Amino acid sequence: MTNILLRKENNIAYITINREEALNCFNYDTLHQLQQVVDAISIDPEVKVIIFTGAGDRSFSAGADLKERKTLKESEVRRNVKAIRDVFNSIANLPQPTIAAVNGYAFGGGFELMIACDFSIAAEGVKMGLTETSWAIIPGAGGTQRLPRLVGEMRAKELIFTARKFTAEEGVQLGVVLKVVQIENLLNSCEQLANEIMKNGPVAIKQAKYAITQGMNTDLQTGLAIESKAYELTIPTEDRMEALLAFSEKRKPVFLGK
Repeated sequence: MTNILLRKENNIAYITINREEALNCFNYDTLHQLQQVVDAISIDPEVKVIIFTGAGDRSFSAGADLKERKTLKESEVRRNVKAIRDVFNSIANLPQPTIAAVNGYAFGGGFELMIACDFSIAAEGVKMGLTETSWAIIPGAGGTQRLPRLVGEMRAKELIFTARKFTAEEGVQLGVVLKVVQIENLLNSCEQLANEIMKNGPVAIKQAKYAITQGMNTDLQTGLAIESKAYELTIPTEDRMEALLAFSEKRKPVFLGK
């Protein structure tokens, strides 16, 4: 694979969109490679947190590859839209926590990848937004659904209808960016968050993510039932007993994900 790079270190998987010369835009080959990597990572027991970023320092991803789009038949455009929607859904449903390290432009599909992740940490001054209506299309990889859930219906309509670009700093105010840091500190800040998460029980983290993600798409009572079932899965684990034993022995617990 050349368009998607994968590196694993200290239980963190680093997935990089590697098309720096094309602002890390998504052509079909890139989407196909990304789907393969995400599918493999989803069942990798050694990976506890996943960080997504773009190659270089100009762009996280500027979205669909418009040069490729100009050459495609309508059936191929539909194929590409389905591919990007499917892979971003796969990313949103990953059992591990995901962090977008937004190192540059995040427009269109790049922004949709960002908000498909659990967390986004961005470099100072980075520009982002859903710009599809300026190209006479609409967000097709989850933007019309995930953005309203993050910022509210009215604000999402304003951002999508106007195709307005905004800064990472405004993204914090909107609730689509967790925090803004200097570009040289971006990866380190993402790793600090990952390490804070990985101190805790791996089964508990996965079940908490599942309960939150599934519960957000339903009513409160159904969400509470989802939470109850997720909690049940943590009760018979060795990690839960280790936490209690470590507390009584006044030491840090050693979690094994069992």
